[in-house]
Amino acid sequence: MRRARIATAVLAVTTAFLAIAPAALASGVSHGGEGCYSETTDTVITNAMFITIIFFPTIIIAFSVIQWRLDKRKHARMDAAKARASNADWRGGW
Repeated sequence: MRRARIATAVLAVTTAFLAIAPAALASGVSHGGEGCYSETTDTVITNAMFITIIFFPTIIIAFSVIQWRLDKRKHARMDAAKARASNADWRGGW
């Protein structure tokens, strides 16, 4: 039941995008090579690609550091639980 609902939603969104795309592509207005930022030149493309090249390794390093810190905390909790389990004071009883 859930798959059918998801498939129907994906089909509806895809159909809506395909219905809207021709109007967006056939606007009839020529911008003369000027995009959202400025005129698309080799310098603009080169700078955009340098930013892309810098962006992805930075994200990978940031996520790796976050994962390393989380693993460090996990192992510290596991070591503390192991120490508590081996200590007679924390076992309970009389």
